[in-house]
Amino acid sequence: MSKLSPLHASAPVTLYHDGHCPFCQWEVAWLQKHRHRERIRLVDIQEEGFNAAATNRTFEELMGQLHLKDSNGNWYIEMDASRALYAVLGYRRLVRLSCLPGLQGVMNAGYRFFARRRIRLGRWWVKRRSSDGW
Repeated sequence: MSKLSPLHASAPVTLYHDGHCPFCQWEVAWLQKHRHRERIRLVDIQEEGFNAAATNRTFEELMGQLHLKDSNGNWYIEMDASRALYAVLGYRRLVRLSCLPGLQGVMNAGYRFFARRRIRLGRWWVKRRSSDGW
């Protein structure tokens, strides 16, 4: 795939997310209210009855990295999944900006850093929010 391939994701897309992750819950809530929500199908991989094998991925793969599949059957993984999602939602300029040399590498590395720590960070975030009275 080229650096700009997420710009070519075809709607509707299917976003596979971890329904137990506080950050994922927050973003899914925002996506469900988005004006272009019909362009997205949300699949909670933690939901009872979810069958990872039907995606030709393992549950561990789906838990470890964000996965998005477009209507043409193309898979986007990690930061490219976010880029494809936001391109489909109409934020193409931001996606194009995130694909610039240098910035793309920093964002990809930032995503990998966050993804490995999202559970721990999510617990901290929830605890902090509840102690601050949010």
